This record gives sequence, C-alpha cells and structure tokens, in this order.
Amino acid sequence: MAKMSGCIVTVALLLLLLLCLHQTPVECKERLIRQLSSQPSSATKPQEFKIGFKRVILSIVLGILTGLIGAILFALLIKIAVQYINQTPFLKGPVIFSPKISSKTLQSALANENQLLGSSSNGKYYKTVLDNGLTVAVKVLEPFDSGSPEMQSKSVKRRIQQELEVLASLRHRHLRSLRAYVRESDRFSLVYDYMPMGSLEDAMNGVRENHLELRWDVRLRIAVGVIKGLQYLHFTCVPQILHYNLKPTNVMLDAEFEPRLADCGLAKLMPNIDRATSGYCAPECLQNCRYTDKSDIFSFGMILGVLLTGRYPTDSFFREAVSGGSLGQWLRHLQQAGEAHEALDKSILGEEVEEDEMLMAVRIAVVCLSDSPDDRPSSDELVTMLTQLHSF
Repeated sequence: MAKMSGCIVTVALLLLLLLCLHQTPVECKERLIRQLSSQPSSATKPQEFKIGFKRVILSIVLGILTGLIGAILFALLIKIAVQYINQTPFLKGPVIFSPKISSKTLQSALANENQLLGSSSNGKYYKTVLDNGLTVAVKVLEPFDSGSPEMQSKSVKRRIQQELEVLASLRHRHLRSLRAYVRESDRFSLVYDYMPMGSLEDAMNGVRENHLELRWDVRLRIAVGVIKGLQYLHFTCVPQILHYNLKPTNVMLDAEFEPRLADCGLAKLMPNIDRATSGYCAPECLQNCRYTDKSDIFSFGMILGVLLTGRYPTDSFFREAVSGGSLGQWLRHLQQAGEAHEALDKSILGEEVEEDEMLMAVRIAVVCLSDSPDDRPSSDELVTMLTQLHSF
C-alpha cells in the first residue's frame, strides 16, 4: 500500500510540473497577440513578426510535448492501479480447498498436540483428527530464517502463497492434493489427505526388516503410478511443473499401495533443502542448479532402482569399489556384464515371467540414470515402456 501511495504522489507532482510548463507557452502566446495588436506599423514589424512566429511555433511544440508526456504518465498511473488491484491478496488464517474441512475445525485441530509422523530438512509431518472425524496430515514448513530480512519480506511470502494456490489446483489420481494451508508469521502449515501406509521409504524399510512383503506386481504398480504422476506434471499442467525433489519419502501410499506424489514443486520454495546428500538428484542439479523434466526422470530411475534391488542410493554398499560408487553405476555395470539378475531383490524373485519383467525394468532404470539428460526418456515415453511390462 505504501508503494502504491508513493507512486501516486510522484505522478501527481509530475502532472503539476507539466501544468506549470504548459501555462508558460500559453502566456507567451497571449502576450505576443497583445503586442501585435497594440503596436503601430513601423520598419521593425518584419523582425518582430519573425520573433513572434518563432514563439508561436515553440508554444505549439511545447504544448504537444506536454500533452504527450501527460498522456504517458496517465497511462502509467492506470497500469499501476490495475497491477495493484490484480495483486494476490496477502492472506492470513486458513485457506480451504476441500468442502470436508472448515476453518474453525482446522484451527482447533492445529492448536492441539498432534502425532509426529516424520521430519525433513524443511519441516515436520503431523497426523491430526478434525472435529468431524476426518484424519489429515499436516506438513509444517519453516522456510523463514529469522535472521534473513529477504526471507521475512512480504514479497517472498506472497510468492509462496501464489505457488501454493497453483499446487492446490492440481488434480490427479497419483498426486497428493493440497486440501488447505494456514499462513503464520514464520511458517506455513499444509494440509493433505492422510496416507495410512506412510511413504515408500516406510514400506521398503518394512520389507528390509521382514515386517512387510511387497511382491513385484505391487512394486511395478507403484512405479507406474509414480511415472504417471510425473507425466501429468510434465505434459498436462500449464505451465509445466517439475517436482524437483522426488524420492521415496515423497511417494506416499494409500491403503491399497497406490502411490501419490507429495511435495510437488515445493523444493524450489524451500532454501534449506539439502539435495547434495539425498542421493536422488541428477548430477546437473547439484552442479549447476539446472532443473529440467529429465532431472525428475533421473530421480525416478533411482526410485525404480530401489524397488528392483531393495537398496537405497545412500547405502554404505555403494561406497565400496565393487559397486562402482553409485546405484546407477552398479546397475549399469551388471547389465553390461550380463549379470543384471544379481541386482534383483531376492525377496521378490519368483516366477520366470516376473523375472523377465524385472530384468527389462533394470534396463529402463539404467537409461533413466544416464549421466546425460538428453539420453534419458521422457515421462511420456516411460509410461508406455512400463505399462507394456505388465497389464494395467
């Protein structure tokens, strides 16, 4: 509002100055006419007429310039006013996108002590039950460093709010939809549907600890769901949305193990995400901060590799020489040596048909993990590749 008032005052002063300038040539013109009508004929008339004519021309030119500048300033004033009117309002309190959630019940639930589900570098997840019995997950983002005036500015908070409005408009079977958010002085609380099976990382940890069994058909269905979610973000959304931070903790599973991509596009809003240690980001992201849809494909290749091998990219195994230094290099080496079978999770080896599908999936994962982004397939192509492995 202060910026708007300053602009109006500046434009008003300029208009006042132009008015003064406009009056000067007019007065000169009137004085010239009076002189010409009152003075008698003499030998000096041609010279005086010449001077008067120049003054008239000068008055006309100044009048045209004054009008032109005034019109430009008036148009600028109108533009500033329109931009101010169309500016995204700086909202406080709950912003609701679901008819199942009311502002009052949400505020009441957030004020209570809720069950902690997990935490990350940019916030924490909580499970809470609303007064109407609906169970939701709340992610509390804390992107604002109290010591950073830039992150505390209203423009940054308004930009995050605008991004959240876009994310709330996303609707797809394999995306975790934003149901509401609450803006506070130093954080945002994002409300999502609660996923009873937790994240893909939770599920794979259960497999490694022999608490859960995930057959190959379930793992392949998860992979297909993830890539269909990316396909929607990359090809259906206008403008295109990149996930930026795809990894097992951001793949949520419902009661039927259907995947939902979480935190779509949030990574670019959070300055404190540590991508260097995640093990799921493409090399070009870490080196040059360049993000493309092929960077998401690299992250998907890592997820597919986890589903196939049961190993995480951050496992100590990949720090040994025998593994080549990374999950992607290990899979590539085994495939080239004709030993891709050795990479498969032994807990899912079964029928011969399934093993053939898994070996084909290894080849797909290796292509996704190519060092060059140009060598990686698009999410659109991957949907076709993976759905052909099995009937969905």
